Amino acid sequence: MNEELILALQAGQAETDPKFKALKAASSALIGAARLAGQEKLDALPMQKALTKLQQAAQLLKATGLEDAALDSATAAFGAATQAALDALAFQFARDLKESFEARGQVVEGRPPTLVVDWLVLQIDISARKAQWFYGKEALTKPLPLSLNGIIKAYDQQRKAILERKDESPVFLTDIYSAWNDLMTEKTEKAGRRPAGNRINLVETYAKLVLNRQVARFWNAPSRSTFKDYERPFFVRDLVLANETGATVEIDGKAYRLRLGTATKSQADNPTRSVWVPASALGGDYYSDVTFEE
Repeated sequence: MNEELILALQAGQAETDPKFKALKAASSALIGAARLAGQEKLDALPMQKALTKLQQAAQLLKATGLEDAALDSATAAFGAATQAALDALAFQFARDLKESFEARGQVVEGRPPTLVVDWLVLQIDISARKAQWFYGKEALTKPLPLSLNGIIKAYDQQRKAILERKDESPVFLTDIYSAWNDLMTEKTEKAGRRPAGNRINLVETYAKLVLNRQVARFWNAPSRSTFKDYERPFFVRDLVLANETGATVEIDGKAYRLRLGTATKSQADNPTRSVWVPASALGGDYYSDVTFEE
């Protein structure tokens, strides 16, 4: 047995096999893409999967030193066609949804992937065939299948829960003042001085408010079943309602108004340090802190 010859052949095979596999993957991806491109009506979702295979094949070729300009060009062209098909699919769904809402006497604004109905926003992810309702930046639902009935049913539920939420600003302001005041006392005792401008982080205040609302049953036996939830979208909605009404809280005969401090960019990028408070369906601001003024 000629071991030297065998080693030489094995080395050649080790060098050639990855290139062969890469070329085979590229050829297979191109055949699949061409089949889809030849259909009378372009099917966006299968095209998206085929595009992924083309992109992976192109990367594999580059990794083996066989970069192919023709494959790159074909991938770019197929990618553009795929995106156009996805856009068309999104617009068709949006048209159907708009017609369904208009049949109920409601107006749908915006264009895919963002649609607006009243103050609620629907974000469409056509590639995942999912859509999700938001109030401001707060997710109201999990990603939902692109079913007209399901999307509209979820809208009705969230409209009732959020937009038709009862305005209880006096109670809300009393609770948020108590949470703010508790934190102010805790921080003053710890640091030996009051926080600058009497400002307390808004998210921290929200967390304190939630704890303050727990009843004795929870503190006697803390568990998920005894926890009284106060979801963040409801907190945001209550902030909006309190600001709209200009309500105040009376403490020791003095009226105090809630003031929110605008967040810096670094705070706005962190949901644990700021809260987006909507002024309209798509407009609003990030706020980082809260205080009360006479």
